[in-house]
Amino acid sequence: MTDTRLMHEVGAKALDWLYVNREGFRARRDPDTSDYEAKERLKPIGEIALIGKVLFREGVAGSQQADRTRRLLDFVWQDLLESGMVLARMQREEPLSPVPLEIYVPFKELGYQCPALESTLNLSTRLSSWPADAHVVRRLGLVRVQARAGLAGPDPEADTGRVLRDTWLGRTPEPWTVGQHIGYDITHTVYHLTDWGEKPDQLPPDIADYLALWLPVWMDDWAEIGNWDLLGELLVVDACLPEPGLDESVWRRFAEAQRPDGLVPDRADAPLGDDRWETFDLHYHPTLVAAFAAVLGTSRAMSALTPAT
Repeated sequence: MTDTRLMHEVGAKALDWLYVNREGFRARRDPDTSDYEAKERLKPIGEIALIGKVLFREGVAGSQQADRTRRLLDFVWQDLLESGMVLARMQREEPLSPVPLEIYVPFKELGYQCPALESTLNLSTRLSSWPADAHVVRRLGLVRVQARAGLAGPDPEADTGRVLRDTWLGRTPEPWTVGQHIGYDITHTVYHLTDWGEKPDQLPPDIADYLALWLPVWMDDWAEIGNWDLLGELLVVDACLPEPGLDESVWRRFAEAQRPDGLVPDRADAPLGDDRWETFDLHYHPTLVAAFAAVLGTSRAMSALTPAT
């Protein structure tokens, strides 16, 4: 079992770095086209909303951490997303795009709302071609996010099970075949199945057993390689299991990789970047993942210390 203080400190430092560098989420001009990279900035904004949802849901953040997270969410919602109107415009222009829905749902669950976007989504998600060409893990995520938004079909659980068995994880691949690409597919399949760690009991027993057996091996491998981004995602998976391991040696190596300012590098040998915003682009994702893993891990560790009632 891992020291809860270690995990909490990793998460608090990561959130501090994200807050201090929050302007990095703003759209910037593409040097080749002079166009603003608005759509490229939507994915990290959606990830911020998911981290915020998990942090407030688990209730393990200190008052300063919670305050900074709320101010970061207010900034990206009001300033960068124009209170949701950026997403509403995108949905009108691209009615089959699942991106606005995926980003909006965690914001709505946190109390933010955009009626104009909701009206458009009610129409878009009824189209017969919605979204026919999505990758299988993406389809799984859409099944779950539509269920959370109240836009799912008559049997979302059956839809989830049907899509799941076409994913890499659903096929429980031979463990030595799980390289980086399959590794990321596995982590996101677990996130979608458990609704980002909220419902670990939604993992089918055979998949939970498979992960409990092989996850420690994969975490050791990626820690040895120094791929901190994927290791962080696997630490999240660990915390999503019905019985997480929370291996202290792996967590300690992850914490040692974090810089004093809170940034978690993408990889051990990754350059930091020539300026502040290049550094942000290269390393914001593992830092976000660190905050996510730390919040879930801290919550699970504290639950293990509390006798069941």
